[in-house]
Amino acid sequence: MSSLEENRQAAADFFEQIWNQKDESAIDRFIALDAAGNDPKFGVGRESFREQWKKWHAAFPDLHFDVREIIAEGDRVVTRWHLTGTHTGAEYLGKAASGAKIAVDGVSIDTIKDGVVLDGFDAWDSLGFREQLGIIKPLS
Repeated sequence: MSSLEENRQAAADFFEQIWNQKDESAIDRFIALDAAGNDPKFGVGRESFREQWKKWHAAFPDLHFDVREIIAEGDRVVTRWHLTGTHTGAEYLGKAASGAKIAVDGVSIDTIKDGVVLDGFDAWDSLGFREQLGIIKPLS
């Protein structure tokens, strides 16, 4: 398997194992100890990611990432995904569980080396997410 294929597979496994299978131990396998991203809420490092991961799963027990496309070039991997879930668990962003269904699209651009995410950049429909949760009113 080429390194491009290995990186594509690592990205697919990252979403499947960490998010869809809820395998907390996969965080240790796929995320560098000092991994950084562009979302300040996720902070810097594996343990900060783990805390946010726990909050997401507590709030959205049925959280699911449907990976739609993966493009790799060198150590950079772009993953286009569709996120769904139902807010039936814990409070999230100050909003009590409402049963609201969420469905948003996003893209993750990660640096992956030897199967480990070193850093990442996520762009996703956070406005639509907040609208669907009822945190903000939809823009008409």
